[in-house]
Amino acid sequence: MNYIFCFLILISIIAGVANGRASEVMTAMFDGCETAVKIALSLIGIMAFWLGTMRIAEKSGFVQILSKLLYPILKPLFKDLKKDSPALGDITMSISANALGLANAATPIGLKVMKELQEDNPSKDTATDSMCMFLGMNTAGFQIIPATVIAILAGLGASNPERIILPTLIVTALAFLTAIITALIFRKLWNKKEAE
Repeated sequence: MNYIFCFLILISIIAGVANGRASEVMTAMFDGCETAVKIALSLIGIMAFWLGTMRIAEKSGFVQILSKLLYPILKPLFKDLKKDSPALGDITMSISANALGLANAATPIGLKVMKELQEDNPSKDTATDSMCMFLGMNTAGFQIIPATVIAILAGLGASNPERIILPTLIVTALAFLTAIITALIFRKLWNKKEAE
């Protein structure tokens, strides 16, 4: 990906110089850098707030309580997951991070979940049903509050960045449900094929 970005930047600079617009290219580059810094600074506050909130929830035991409450819902989705599995709490954390629009926080949690699921995997070279289900759910990334997108829009000076909440909720809910249904269908087809 880095090579692609470098290639695009070089082509842009060469095209700008060839067309006699080198000063405009340089101005655009500096404006882009300034915008990137503004966006990064606007993200720091909201990320710190939500990550801190999640850490407090984890340390206070709220995540474990939430895991127990969600277990009846998660059990049919993660059939091979034990009730006392540490992956259950991390799945809850990952879903919560995605729901709050913190995809950056959900990624390391998701990797931790996959590692924990792999430890219980009897066939180490094949993904379990729970691994496939979690991958689909985590990739779909259901969001109630798209905090990162709101912070980016606010950093760019959008007048009503919160207007993105409803469309994001609808789209991510549909993607989340589609991922779950698809994983369930493929689980049933795969298990039927294995039984034959």
